[in-house]
Amino acid sequence: MEHQASPQHSTDTPADTNGSDHIVRLRIPAKAEYITLCRLALTGLGQLRAIGDDTMADLKLALTEAVSNSVRHAYGAGAGGSVEVVYQLQPDRVDISVVDDGEGFDPDEAPSFDGAELSEGGLGIAIIKTIADEFEIRSRPGERGSRLRFSKKI
Repeated sequence: MEHQASPQHSTDTPADTNGSDHIVRLRIPAKAEYITLCRLALTGLGQLRAIGDDTMADLKLALTEAVSNSVRHAYGAGAGGSVEVVYQLQPDRVDISVVDDGEGFDPDEAPSFDGAELSEGGLGIAIIKTIADEFEIRSRPGERGSRLRFSKKI
């Protein structure tokens, strides 16, 4: 079966280099080999602003963790599905949303770096929370779909 990643530039908001928002939507198959495409899109957007190397590295790590969580956990083995990544480049920050239509989960059960012992898995959300300036998750066990959104000031 052939899979296509379908990048789309949204026209919801005017995009120019005078400080306006840039919004890009990327829908990928929920497969690990497409995570690099998400990182490349972020790198390309980062070239529109003077994003420092350390900030870009943090954004790439947080994005990789968020997309990896959807790829690994949203859909059953071999069940298929897709992950949508929405990048919004604003004059002072980058907002990234990762959305899937898979199995929901309880965000309160995610580990944190608050001094609690961490298990081998499940560090992705804790890493994203540490990197991000803003963070939110919308998901519920037994319901379809999850949305993770984070922002980083630039």
